[in-house]
Amino acid sequence: MQIHYFSSERWEEDYVRTKLPAEQITFHEKSFDAYPDLSDPEATALCIFIDSHIGAAELKRFPALTLIATRSTGFDHIDLAAAKERGIAVVTVPFYGENTVAEFTFALLLALSRRIPEAQHRVRDDVFSPQGLRGFDLAGKTLGVIGCGHIGMHVVRMAHGFGMKVIGFEVHPDPAVAAANDMTFVPLPELLSTADIITIHVPYNAHTHHLINKENILSFKKGSYLINTARGAIVETDALIDALQKGILSGAGLDVLEEEGELADATALLTSPHPNEAALKVTLENHYLISHPRVIVTPHLAFNTTEALMRILDTTIANMQQFSAGTPTNIVPN
Repeated sequence: MQIHYFSSERWEEDYVRTKLPAEQITFHEKSFDAYPDLSDPEATALCIFIDSHIGAAELKRFPALTLIATRSTGFDHIDLAAAKERGIAVVTVPFYGENTVAEFTFALLLALSRRIPEAQHRVRDDVFSPQGLRGFDLAGKTLGVIGCGHIGMHVVRMAHGFGMKVIGFEVHPDPAVAAANDMTFVPLPELLSTADIITIHVPYNAHTHHLINKENILSFKKGSYLINTARGAIVETDALIDALQKGILSGAGLDVLEEEGELADATALLTSPHPNEAALKVTLENHYLISHPRVIVTPHLAFNTTEALMRILDTTIANMQQFSAGTPTNIVPN
């Protein structure tokens, strides 16, 4: 294959060349969008990230193209209809961070349960005392997992390691999955009213917008905690603040905020600044959640590990190898 590879991560070049020694690869240090005049009548593949947008006009500049390999789960940045019309395959990275996000979920939960941020601030203020920093055990607590897909099930297995009881909510629950993982599927209202800690692992869409809202947050078990590493708009911000002020929630761990807007793909944040960074600044400066002593807010980094990025690269490389060998994988249906 003759590949044009677009990435702001310069170190990727040596890694990819080592893994694809037989391919002709041209590396570009910026996104595809930064090269509006680039064309190649012999190129057969483009390897891009979600900051590269490819439509019919862009495809005309590469008449021999047969493959677009995007280093992301999402593919909204590619015109699938235009690719189909040209007979160009599009391949993605469907999974890369299940354990990564699950681990971060427990990082937030442990930090809340043992009051680690407060303790750290106290020590920095030259007060070396545990008074008023009593936490709680995870063992024996009930964890409610909303969304039991790849990430959610990693969370379930980790919870058992802490001696927790696990209940889950799924639109289409599988009794066999529940039995195999020592958990119970329950309706959402029951989960909200029963769980000591609730963690969210559903995708964001029209059905999950404000899944946690002003009405159902009032049914949470008093004194419970909420963890959200999915998407901000799954939780109605005003409802969350109201629950904290009324003592329904004792705290929250938030890697995402509703003010972020709709992110096409979490991988956008692995190697790039937040796309709404300027707009977020003013919001965060005055945000009630930022200053709440029992709320931890992090800048959407649950996916951001070296290992996750390497899995993205390795899957993308394998996608190109498989396509070249005539046995394509991870192709987007069109």
